[in-house]
Amino acid sequence: MSRVISAHSVSVDGCLTGRDPGAGRGLGDAPMLFDWYFDGDTPSRVFDGFKLSAPSARVFDALAGRVGASLAGRRTYDDSGWIDGGTPHPDAPLVVLSHRPVPGMTDGRQTLVTTGIEDAVAAARALAGDRDVAVMGGCAATAALAAGLVDEVILHQVPILLGAGRPFFLSLPEHVRLRLVEVVPAPGVTHLHYEVVR
Repeated sequence: MSRVISAHSVSVDGCLTGRDPGAGRGLGDAPMLFDWYFDGDTPSRVFDGFKLSAPSARVFDALAGRVGASLAGRRTYDDSGWIDGGTPHPDAPLVVLSHRPVPGMTDGRQTLVTTGIEDAVAAARALAGDRDVAVMGGCAATAALAAGLVDEVILHQVPILLGAGRPFFLSLPEHVRLRLVEVVPAPGVTHLHYEVVR
């Protein structure tokens, strides 16, 4: 069965965005959270245009190569500009979890689910086949963690304290224990790979 992974670039203080993120503004004042995608000389084998450091390319491509479907909450979807079509992964369809309609969703690689995180993960798993599901955004990741649906958490931790912005993890109903699998230091980022302990 496919695994459900949540992988995000985060600041040391746990933020996914800076101040004032939103549609047309992306991450707000924190675009540096993704500088490591472009600060090296090793081209990604999965994402055209990405040139990472050698250690980051190894981690990033191994992870991106596993993804068969992505799942994002509505705020991440809107803020990222996918409402105009497309998906966050070049080869994987996108499931959007929203409690309200998405006007104009016509991209055949996008699927809307309005009935909760369990159904959204099930839809993404069906689309992913034997590959993995990547959950994106703090709200969707938190809901999936709370429902016991996440198998792995990967933090691409960028050495900056943003002091404000959207936090990665929101309130959880109980503790979620993690087991550290791998730490990969790289220029501008440290890759922290955890498994969720059940």
